[in-house]
Amino acid sequence: MFNIIGLLVVGLIIGALARLIKPGKQALGLLGTLALGVVGALIGGIVASALGTGDIFELNVLGFVVAVVAGVLLIGVAEGMSSKGKTRV
Repeated sequence: MFNIIGLLVVGLIIGALARLIKPGKQALGLLGTLALGVVGALIGGIVASALGTGDIFELNVLGFVVAVVAGVLLIGVAEGMSSKGKTRV
């Protein structure tokens, strides 16, 4: 239970940081930010675990940095997918 709540809180923080780092205005709401942050946190945990720096749900510096970078990339992908149908002038 605490792992899930912790993951949601960390995911929201990572999503918010990723939105701050990514330039421009993102058309994401709170739930979109949370979802991309949680996915970024999971990616960061998996990478940190694969490199042997800790468990997937353990908060460490490498996992956090990778999670924020993954969050920025995921926001870029989400923006690209949402603007596919729109023409840019």
